[in-house]
Amino acid sequence: MDTHIEDLSDVGTATMNAVNNIGTSFVKWIQTYLTWDNFFKLLGTLIILLAFWAIYRFVLRSVKRVPREKMPAHRAMLIQKLIRYAYYIVVVMFILGLFGIKFSAIWGAAGVAGVALAFAAQTSVSNIISGVFVISEKALKIGDLINVAGETGYVDTIGLLSVKIHTLDNQMIRIPNSTIINSTLRNTSYFPSRRLNVDVSVSYDTDMKLALDTLQRAPLHCPDVLEDPAPCAWFNGFDESGISLTLAVWFASANFLAAKNEAFIAVKKVFDEAGIEIPYNKLDVKIYEDTSTHIIEHKSSIEQKATVKTAGKATAKKAASNSKKKTERKTKK
Repeated sequence: MDTHIEDLSDVGTATMNAVNNIGTSFVKWIQTYLTWDNFFKLLGTLIILLAFWAIYRFVLRSVKRVPREKMPAHRAMLIQKLIRYAYYIVVVMFILGLFGIKFSAIWGAAGVAGVALAFAAQTSVSNIISGVFVISEKALKIGDLINVAGETGYVDTIGLLSVKIHTLDNQMIRIPNSTIINSTLRNTSYFPSRRLNVDVSVSYDTDMKLALDTLQRAPLHCPDVLEDPAPCAWFNGFDESGISLTLAVWFASANFLAAKNEAFIAVKKVFDEAGIEIPYNKLDVKIYEDTSTHIIEHKSSIEQKATVKTAGKATAKKAASNSKKKTERKTKK
């Protein structure tokens, strides 16, 4: 029993000695780095990192303060992303350099990896190259209403890989930049003003000059229609149901719906005031007298004739049978 206790005591003493040795070694290792030289190196590193951060924040704020007239929102957003990525790369490279890592090996590995990634991600590379063309062409900007690849919506973001839009029913759609480059892009917000054509027809009984003058008065009732360029109206041709005319009005691109509603309401109003009829397809319906009674009577008469005819055949057949029976009786006698 005593021997067992002594063994446990020896194990505990050895463990404590080992822990003390480890603690002493760790303290000595820390003391080797806690020198004034290392302190000033750490202080210098923190100052450099702080300087990098200050420069990064200053450049980022400078970009944000540029007026949108000189730098569109999508370009400012892209420049901010590039500045952020550049800041992260510089900080990482600086920290790796403190640990003595050679960048020549890293650049060599990055080159090989870049070639492999280029083959593996051809679509992404194509979108990035297309994104550079999309941004440089200035064919669209944030807030524009565009139509591309059968999708219509307002531009939210323009990136190196894709353009994000939200549709008129508020759904987000991501369009790859290569699709924008390879497809027909329609930007209805590119120019400050647009033109709307309203087609209408009048009856052939209408005085043509009166119809044209009346149609030209319609824009006067449209507050969102621009006076410059001036509205105009013209004849299109003689259709099957009437004479075709067109009214063309200009409006600000942002007022599309309001201008369109005003134009249609104004055309109907001036035509009603002038007593001009807008022809439309009509369907003539003729109601004939009900002939079901005559058909029933006709069927009844046919059934009566058939009954009479059938009764006559039965009578003749019965008479023939009686005559046959009488003949047989005479023969027996």
